[in-house]
Amino acid sequence: MTINRIVRIIAGFFILLSLGLAHAMGQVDLTQMSWLWFTLFVGANLFQSGFTTFCPLDSILKKLGVPESAGDCKSGCA
Repeated sequence: MTINRIVRIIAGFFILLSLGLAHAMGQVDLTQMSWLWFTLFVGANLFQSGFTTFCPLDSILKKLGVPESAGDCKSGCA
């Protein structure tokens, strides 16, 4: 397990936890459609990608030719 994967797991967990706690306290109603479902999707995706290493955004960026790290730049990367 790498630091990057652990960070994804913890970040996703805290996003999901905060939504769950807000729902339990009556501050958020997750039974209704709202933009919070997008937040739930992001948190769940972060959490699962830490375990599975599958992230749709990673795949999209790789197909667009974005380098994975600064060491992958041939020239001109900031």
